[in-house]
Amino acid sequence: MTVRKFETHMPNIHPAAYIDETALVSGEVEIGEDSSVWPMTVIRGDVNHIKIGKRSNIQDTSVLHVTHASNEHSVKVTDAQIGYPLIIGDDVTVGHKALLHACTIGNRVLVGMGSIIMDGVIIEDETIIAAGSLVPPKKVLESGYLWVGSPAKKARELTDKEKKYLKYSAEHYVRLKVRTENS
Repeated sequence: MTVRKFETHMPNIHPAAYIDETALVSGEVEIGEDSSVWPMTVIRGDVNHIKIGKRSNIQDTSVLHVTHASNEHSVKVTDAQIGYPLIIGDDVTVGHKALLHACTIGNRVLVGMGSIIMDGVIIEDETIIAAGSLVPPKKVLESGYLWVGSPAKKARELTDKEKKYLKYSAEHYVRLKVRTENS
């Protein structure tokens, strides 16, 4: 794995996290316990910070990045202007080749393969985003629904079985991480 410092920021990776040897993690990045980062993934916390919670998995060739401060695309926090960080909660599954850019993702969320989540988006807990979906900037995706399309639209409520699957998916990747480390 390539873990490298950017300026004064070195990634903070929990000892029980797994980072594939072909992944790149750089800058102000925090990765929680039992989370996993799979082959060819790039997580770049250079102009803002990235936080990944516990038991979350970022699958192959995904790209995670942030935005810097600017007058047009910034969030006001007290008197300072900052860009958007990237925050991922606990028990999140990010499918292969997803692009997450400066967004906030709650707990027990599945981001489908090839999805693009743009700046300032907030994805609430227990949400599924279908493969190939595009979530445009600053959209809020309500909890408990399947979101589909480009741009993503609310399709229907999640079933109880789908809600249980969100936790199962995260647990499956914790087991896969352990198997990979032991092989």
